[in-house]
Amino acid sequence: MVFHNSSERDCFWEAYRGSAEENRVRPDRSPFYVRWAKEIESFLRKKPLKDSSRKDIEAFLADLGKRPGIADRQVRQAEHAPRILYEIVLPHDAPEKHIALPKTGRNYTQEAVAKTERFRDRVIPSEVERRFSELIEAVKVEVRTRYFSYRTETSYLNWVRRFIAFHDDADPRGLSVPAAVKTYLDYLAVEREVSASTQNQALHALVFFYGQVLGKPLGEIEVFVRAKRPCRLPEVMTRDEVQRFLSKMSGMTGSMAGLMYGSGLRLMECVRLRVKDIDFSQHQIMVRDGKGQKGRVSMLPERFAAPLKEHLIRVKAVYEQDLAQGVAGDYLWPALERKYPNAGKEWIWQYVVPAKSLSADPRTGKVRRHHVSDTLLQKAVKEAAARAAIPKKVSCHTLRHSFATHLLEAGYDIRTVQELLGHADVATTMIYTHVLNSPRIFVKSPGDI
Repeated sequence: MVFHNSSERDCFWEAYRGSAEENRVRPDRSPFYVRWAKEIESFLRKKPLKDSSRKDIEAFLADLGKRPGIADRQVRQAEHAPRILYEIVLPHDAPEKHIALPKTGRNYTQEAVAKTERFRDRVIPSEVERRFSELIEAVKVEVRTRYFSYRTETSYLNWVRRFIAFHDDADPRGLSVPAAVKTYLDYLAVEREVSASTQNQALHALVFFYGQVLGKPLGEIEVFVRAKRPCRLPEVMTRDEVQRFLSKMSGMTGSMAGLMYGSGLRLMECVRLRVKDIDFSQHQIMVRDGKGQKGRVSMLPERFAAPLKEHLIRVKAVYEQDLAQGVAGDYLWPALERKYPNAGKEWIWQYVVPAKSLSADPRTGKVRRHHVSDTLLQKAVKEAAARAAIPKKVSCHTLRHSFATHLLEAGYDIRTVQELLGHADVATTMIYTHVLNSPRIFVKSPGDI
């Protein structure tokens, strides 16, 4: 990477830090990732980052492993930093994007080795991906052609990698289908003991891979061992617990939690809200790209309308500053961006809750200001529940469960609740009737008679 001035250099490293946080690196740790990436640049001396090779990264990590006073966690950070640098920030410049995990020669404890192995399986591409790079690219093309979300793309790619690795790096085009798929799904259920939803996700990924990418539909897969699907009732807070919980939250995360409870929004629906989706005059929120790419209308709680207006004033100031600095506009769906090239720079398309820092788009490499990380809100919700001493497992989705249950308790019909939640089938909404205070719950226990 060649920088023409210090401003370009600062912008690049700020984008790198933002990309790290967007890829689940905690904000308090992202500066360390910047440090390791800069050390790689320093280690390469006059060699540009984009011209570095896998051997260069291996040499850096080997040198790091010999330094005194370097902890195991620092080595793992230094191993992860190149992945973000070459696969997200510089996806089109690096000739060898896939950096394998080299041997550092360090004496890890047993716990550290276990953590490193999990880390290796999760984020470090293996030689397999380089051998089947054409297949990996074909999966990306098919996923993006159908406008699947980036998370779906990442999930499908990971399942394809694991499937190939399970069959000893064999070419998936030469495997016996569907026997190979059945063997892998059985392994997930029996040996790995994964949940039913995880096994189904793997099945959908492999059906897509063989049917849409390789042109070999699996057809009717013979019966395979299915992970047992538990039947759980939703975790619901009482009205008093919700008020105690919200009283322990503040700032924008408090308003976001209030919207999830007051409007029944899902986590990603909340963080992806744009300015044009909030209608203050009609007290409505438009969910335009919800689960399954379905839209719906929900109410805007008056309690959070005023704080939201004040927040948008501050957001607009940041937006105008980005606009003056020439930062690329917000992400838009590809077809919409082609039709309206400048729409991403318009105020109405900005995210209601933008990220604090710039980050690189994982698909295009453009440096832009994305929406706030979902993990930030999840962490705030968990901490608020602990401070409120609520003896339940509270998550962001608990607020949505509570929204539905409290509406039914208030006497609203289930069809109305179904529309507000965006459920395709009323049977999904019916689950909330099982947690209502119906008369049968007040049957007196024989132990009290």
